[in-house]
Amino acid sequence: MPNKQNAKKALRQNAKRRARNMVRKDAFRDAIRNANKATSKEEALKIARAAQKALDKASKTRAIRKKTAARKLSRLMKKVNAK
Repeated sequence: MPNKQNAKKALRQNAKRRARNMVRKDAFRDAIRNANKATSKEEALKIARAAQKALDKASKTRAIRKKTAARKLSRLMKKVNAK
């Protein structure tokens, strides 16, 4: 445990930021999983749009990098369009 006041505050801030980032990451991971599980192409496209929104939010808030979001979306759309 930190002894100094600023180190204690930094620890609290880090915990809050980590929790916020994990919510964002879980959201797009779930959306990608659901899009891959979808049986019909129309359903998969609908879920893929939600995944795109979640990926954009995660990259905008810097939970993930912009290029990582682009790569994940590209791979997802390739799978969805192949259905």
